[in-house]
Amino acid sequence: MKPAGIVNLFSEELYALEELGNFLGPFQATTAIFIFFKNVFALLFSFILSPILCLFPILALVLNGSLISFISVIVTQQESLGFLLSGLLPHGIFEIPALIIGEAAALSFGAMAIIALISPKRRNLLLPNLKQNLKYLLLAFVLLVPAAIIETFVTPLFLQ
Repeated sequence: MKPAGIVNLFSEELYALEELGNFLGPFQATTAIFIFFKNVFALLFSFILSPILCLFPILALVLNGSLISFISVIVTQQESLGFLLSGLLPHGIFEIPALIIGEAAALSFGAMAIIALISPKRRNLLLPNLKQNLKYLLLAFVLLVPAAIIETFVTPLFLQ
């Protein structure tokens, strides 16, 4: 299929993405809210599905780390290390620990759910584990608030 055919095939989706891009620009409260809820949903999704062999938290950590690494190499080659750090560090100070804490909670809960499924003697440990890990998940959500605000209102100032 020719590139023009691909563009025609996905023209509605491309238009919707363009509209979303126009709606979610820097320095807009809707952008911060969107970023926050997108990140919360990703952590919550990973936490809920973590009992499935802990695959989702592991994949989330590996894919996010890989994506940051891949983009970092490209940005450093095209711009500079300073540009990369000015784009990552302001909100990354909050967002990366939030991701690690949230995914660690998901891994802990997923592992305990698997253990409780295999070992009936340990099923009584599942509820306390869930309660503890929900506290860590809540901490991750709290860290995502300043991350989204900084990503929307501060990071663009460094990238201009």
